[in-house]
Amino acid sequence: MIIVVGSINLDLIANVDRLPGPGETVRGSGFATAPGGKGANQALAAARAGAKVRMVGAVGKDNFAAEALALLRDGKVDLSGITETFASTGTALILVGADGENVIAVVPGANDSVVPGDLAKALLGKDDVVLLQLEIPLPTVDAALDAARAAGAVTVLNTAPFRAEAAAFLGKADYVVANETEFDLYGEALSLNGRGRPARMRDYAGKTGRAIVVTLGGEGVLAATPNDFLTVPALRITPVDTVGAGDTFCGYFAAGLSLGLSLDKALARAAAAGSLACLKPGAQPAIPLAKDVDAALQKSAG
Repeated sequence: MIIVVGSINLDLIANVDRLPGPGETVRGSGFATAPGGKGANQALAAARAGAKVRMVGAVGKDNFAAEALALLRDGKVDLSGITETFASTGTALILVGADGENVIAVVPGANDSVVPGDLAKALLGKDDVVLLQLEIPLPTVDAALDAARAAGAVTVLNTAPFRAEAAAFLGKADYVVANETEFDLYGEALSLNGRGRPARMRDYAGKTGRAIVVTLGGEGVLAATPNDFLTVPALRITPVDTVGAGDTFCGYFAAGLSLGLSLDKALARAAAAGSLACLKPGAQPAIPLAKDVDAALQKSAG
């Protein structure tokens, strides 16, 4: 099973012709709400990829909570690890430009209530994959890495959003997934050696004995292990909305590991899923089904 310990939000999404500059007001062309939060997005992606998933997190006792959990319920994600708190359900305020790029402000709310004591609800076992992000308190993420190691579970840590303090425990994760900006920032924090990103990735893998995966958007994915270096292309698409593409990648990647795929095949399937997630607006609504990802992979291979 995949155990996701992470954030649950309701996304408030506005479409604009172009993203505003500082102090500027632009006219919007559309508005929608959709379930979100990196933890919940990745949990749904893993479920749509074909894995069994349990979510550990928190929502508020407010009107946003039911909508924030709706697609997880529809996706048969186990919600027994979710706590209701008196804080507001987390929200993300998202502006999406006509070119698909976005800017996001996140209000954590109940997500800040996810504490190490909640990990007992994870029911960790040695065959589990634990999937983590950085939208909940960092001591909880650190404790989850330790608990997973003690249980013999595999850990995947997505380094979004960037938080410099997390550099102290990145090396505990079996797989770290970062986008190129995040990796470059953590590379500085960790004093990684090497003139280019691939060299610094190899340095990280050599120093920690773990794997590092760096997503490059439309340019695909790089991965370094202590013994190998992999390059995986992305599907060629015209993006509509890039919100949630990274979360889709992480959920599908964790699912691939859970389902026993080799690293290169897990990365390829995750990269294809992340590309397809850019073809629809929103985070969770855009996450593709496994049959569509596998069909796209077959088409690209042929």
